[in-house]
Amino acid sequence: MRHSDHVTEVHGVRDAGPDGAVRRLVILRHAKSAWPDGVPDHDRPLGPRGLRDAPAAGRLLARSFDVPDLVLCSPARRTRQTWDLAAAELDRMPPVRHDPRLYAADARDLFDVVREVPPEVGTLLLVGHNPGLEDLVLLAAGAAAGDALERVRTKFPTSAVAVLTLQGPWSHLGPGTALLTDFAVPRG
Repeated sequence: MRHSDHVTEVHGVRDAGPDGAVRRLVILRHAKSAWPDGVPDHDRPLGPRGLRDAPAAGRLLARSFDVPDLVLCSPARRTRQTWDLAAAELDRMPPVRHDPRLYAADARDLFDVVREVPPEVGTLLLVGHNPGLEDLVLLAAGAAAGDALERVRTKFPTSAVAVLTLQGPWSHLGPGTALLTDFAVPRG
């Protein structure tokens, strides 16, 4: 294709201009949490390893990707702490929404949340929990770069970062519609 046709290719996903824009969904599982006695699940804080790993996830995001246009974060304490520590490593703070639907969400719930994202958002970051995040990646990825899909199938540990690219609007996200372009597990 000629450059004047406004078509580019990102890891096999074509961008055909405004109607077929390539969007990037970055998924961050919260860092390792603690299990203090008597603390409800929603209020569990990060543990020592999580406090080290969350900034490492932020450093990975800072060197590998543009700052996201929007962050959707579960309101659970461990996800908020993960995001706060990761965000401190970025050049600037993107807008953040703490969406209660992300807490204990399954893949179907996560698809619904992402499909509502405004079309002007090119890069979206989800900060949430397993098994929903892992299931979302496995269902959405119709293909993958290298062995990324197999590594996700093996384990989607705390602090894991997966990147999916999607051609077209967020409302088109569904099973098999995205390409898994990257998967990493940063450790501090």
